[in-house]
This record gives sequence, structure tokens and C-alpha cells, in this order.
Amino acid sequence: MDIINELRAKAKAKRRRIVLPEGDEPRTVQAAAILTKEAIADVILVGDRDRIAKVAKEKAADISKAQVLDPAKDPRRAEYAAAFFEARKHKGVSEADAAKQMDDPLTYGIMMVNAGAADGYLSGADHATGDTVRPALQIIKPAKGAATISSFFIMVFADKKIGENGILIFADCAIVPDPPPLKLASIGVASARAAKILCGFEPKVAFLSFSTAGSAKHEYVDRVVEAVRIAREKAPDLQIDGEMQADAALVSAIGSKKFPGSKVAGVANVLVFPDLNAGNIGYKLVQRLAGAEAIGPILTGFNKPVNDLSRGCSVDDIVTMAAVTSMQTEIKF
Repeated sequence: MDIINELRAKAKAKRRRIVLPEGDEPRTVQAAAILTKEAIADVILVGDRDRIAKVAKEKAADISKAQVLDPAKDPRRAEYAAAFFEARKHKGVSEADAAKQMDDPLTYGIMMVNAGAADGYLSGADHATGDTVRPALQIIKPAKGAATISSFFIMVFADKKIGENGILIFADCAIVPDPPPLKLASIGVASARAAKILCGFEPKVAFLSFSTAGSAKHEYVDRVVEAVRIAREKAPDLQIDGEMQADAALVSAIGSKKFPGSKVAGVANVLVFPDLNAGNIGYKLVQRLAGAEAIGPILTGFNKPVNDLSRGCSVDDIVTMAAVTSMQTEIKF
């Protein structure tokens, strides 16, 4: 079974409630039909019931098992507006502003997750990342043990000798441009915790650098060394090592030579890049030149599961990310 089918099977066993606030977006409607038909998740589509029904008919998508929720008619609307006001009044939001904000389906979806009416939130097929993530940052907030919101990709290779049976975790490739040591440490720990739940393997976390075990001296290296120290302190149960170059992290013969005694060098399956330049460039090079499949970006660090889709996503991408979002309810920081 490949990783995508494994993720869907794991999600099916949990059967979480996932809110899709872009309720009348065609790919989202088609994904909702698949998710409910295959019992991968209980789906809540947010939006105008008639418009959603029209799209479903046009796409021959059976959404009879999905819940369709129109914020204009939801009896919890006033409750959510009051909660939004309480959370944002220190930013100058008035009660009238909060009530009007409930017209935004993305905000409404986040309020549902915040109130426990849904277990996870997935959006972005028809909205920019900022629009998707902003209400989550305003309401859901980071988890207590997370120093930052970050992201990672599950990189899937045809060659099963790479990483953990053909899987590597790349973090952070989408969110934090220049993380200081505390945030970099948090990125590594959060990604490792997620990898264990989503991919089912014991994470071996390598913090990457242009230096291996002190082979070079520079302030950039010092930041990675400090991040490793903090990460080990935060998560003594995890196998964490660094700083190390990518070849030392991935190739056994090189790892044992450059970093003797390391339990991670040469066998790493979670790669923590020192900044967003390196992470974003790295995953795209591997995707385009090595033909790896990139699942994500998967957001981590929120108090409750929140994920963002690419506006170029396929129906299958939405189904897979809904399964990922379901499984993120199991992650403890």
C-alpha cells in the first residue's frame, strides 16, 4: 500500500469531521463526494445550499452524505460572532464587524473548528494562502508546545532506498522565512511528531547546514547548532542530530565518515532546512529533477488541524489533504 492509500485508510479508521469552507468550489464538491462515499471523513460544506447543489449536479457528485451548512441560516451564527468579537476586540473589531465577518465562509469554518463543531479545516482551492490561514492565526492560535506555525512536505520517491522506504519529510518549505533557533527547533520537533503519526515511522531528524559536526564556523552554523540543542531539550524522546550536510544526513557511508557516532547521520528521514530559501528551493529541485511526489504543504503548530491547498490542486489532492487533516488530530506537541 502506498503512502496516500495508507493516509486515507488511517483517516477512515478515525472518521473525523472536516469542514471545507469553499463549499461551492467544483473540485471541493467532487472531493466531498469521494470522502463521504469512501467514509474517509465526515464532510461539512459551507456555503449557499442552492449553489452547492447546482455544482454537485453539474459535476454528477453525490454529496447526499455530506453536511451542507449555510452560515446565514445557522443558529450558531450569533454564538460564533460573539466569540470572534471577544477574540479580536483588542484589535479594534466591533460587535458589528464581528457579525459581518460571519459572512466569510473561511472565517465561519474556523469558528466551527474553534467551537468543536468540526475537527479540522481545509481550504485554499479558490483562495490565497493568506486568506486561508489568516482566520486560523486570529482564532485557533498556535499549540502550547509550538513556538511557531510552520509546514512540511511528505516527499515520496520511486526509489524505496531513499529515506524511510522512499519517504522523506522536508521542513519548513512554505511558511517561516528566517527562523531563529527556537523556531527552527520547533519546526523540527513538530515535523517529527507529525511524521510519526502520518507516515508511521520512527523519526530520525537531521538539522541541515553547510557544515557537519563543526566542520565550518559561521553564525549561520551556530544558529543550527543552537536549534539542535533546544530541540533535544524539548523532545528528549526523539532522535535528533546536527548540524550536518545533506549528504551526511542521507548517505550511510558519508554519514559515518563525516559524523561518526551519530544515530541519525546517513539514515535521516526528517530533514530540517535552516531557512525558507533552502527548504523551498530544495523541495522543488527534488520534485522536478528527481520526480518525487510532494504531498503538502502540511501546516503544523496550530492548536487544531488547519491546512491550506494550492489553487492548482486536483480533486485527489483535496481528498488526500482531508485525510491528512483528519490524522493531525492525533498529533501532540
